Amino acid sequence: MNLQQLQYICAVAANDLNVSLAAERLHTSQPGVSKQIRQLEHELGIEIFERAGKRLTGITPVGHSVLENAAKVLESVKGIREMAAEYSHPATGNLSIATTHTQARYILPAIVERFISHYPAVNLHIHEGSPDEIARLAEKGTVDFAIATEALHMFEGLAVLPCYRWNRAVVTPKNHPLANKRGTISLADVSEYPVLTYVFGFTGRSKLDKAFKREGLKPRIALTATDTDVLKTYIRAGLGVGILARMAYDARLDKDLACIDASHLFEPSVTSVAFRRGSAFRGFHYDFIRLFAPHLSRNIIDEVSKSTSSKTHEKLVKQIMLIMDD
Repeated sequence: MNLQQLQYICAVAANDLNVSLAAERLHTSQPGVSKQIRQLEHELGIEIFERAGKRLTGITPVGHSVLENAAKVLESVKGIREMAAEYSHPATGNLSIATTHTQARYILPAIVERFISHYPAVNLHIHEGSPDEIARLAEKGTVDFAIATEALHMFEGLAVLPCYRWNRAVVTPKNHPLANKRGTISLADVSEYPVLTYVFGFTGRSKLDKAFKREGLKPRIALTATDTDVLKTYIRAGLGVGILARMAYDARLDKDLACIDASHLFEPSVTSVAFRRGSAFRGFHYDFIRLFAPHLSRNIIDEVSKSTSSKTHEKLVKQIMLIMDD
């Protein structure tokens, strides 16, 4: 048994039993991966994967246990390497983040600029995707951190920490009736017009739907998109009023649009950072999170990462929310 074999079986499991895809991501050959897996199974005297001919169709009961322990071994090995790198080259390495378009476009640029000024020799990789996609990347260990508002709590293998609260704005052309309405707007006012907003599962969309349902209103969703800039393009074209994350309105770039506060209409949403439980981090990983969410100290991150109890995790998160409220 060797580390390469453990890496191969974990990669195959992480890629939906697709050996070719696992080999591609490991930068090796498919026959080589299959051969090493067979050798490991022969040495252990068990079958880790179920097969139909040459095709893998499932994971055997004992295979699940083997994979669970293999993942722990590989995580420990990674921790040893990270520890050694921290002492030998503390300011060099790789940091990978998966996030949504809104976070990447409107929140992260200032954070990334500050981070790079502190760590110019660290290679930073940003992956965009849906909340579900980026959560899976973090759970598999493909990226160090996932940053999103939706979906992260649905993955048991992730430690999830709240970073900041935000709310929404109604965005319209400058000459729109809502932009010139006196006093605060209501959901009934908004529902009189076609609505442009995020695809379900993105950028706190669930809070929007709940708010209208609570008022007994059914807005006409004329257009949905994952990209805020796309939504603003169609708002400018007069297709309807936008319900967007307030952070996505740039007073300098969006001078032709009106931004109407809607925080009284919707519950605030919380953007969180997630990472695989038991992850080994280096100093610059902690510093990135500190720049993004100053209340998340190294001790808090370590405590949540090591937590195996959902009750303990919930208790820690409640404590963090109290810190955010101070």
